[in-house]
Amino acid sequence: MQRLPFMTRTRARTFGVGIVFFWFFVGGIAHFAATSLEIRLVPPYIPWPRAAVLVSGVFELLGAAGLLYRQTRRAAGIGLLALTIAVTPAHIYMLQRPELFDVPYWALLARLPLQLALLALIAWSTIAPRAAPSC
Repeated sequence: MQRLPFMTRTRARTFGVGIVFFWFFVGGIAHFAATSLEIRLVPPYIPWPRAAVLVSGVFELLGAAGLLYRQTRRAAGIGLLALTIAVTPAHIYMLQRPELFDVPYWALLARLPLQLALLALIAWSTIAPRAAPSC
């Protein structure tokens, strides 16, 4: 990887953690501030949509908080990876039923590759490679 003159790998990862933190902190708050809007995104085959929205909001906020401490960052990153994968059905549902949402179709299409980019950013910035065991 070519080094950027103004940013070390550590700074880049810290910046990545900041982006991930902001994403999930704001998203977690949205689950409580706009619960009825968030419930509309839950596919009909998911039971208890309100509970699903509130519980996922709690996990988003817990994950964001876990990113703030080095000791919990890796676990938070793993949890946020799992959570991001777990909400994929909502993105697919929105693609299948775009008429139910006041969002341009191109934006719905863009969500899946953006979600992949988010997964990559979470993994890269929070799950630091472990040192090789010394012989």
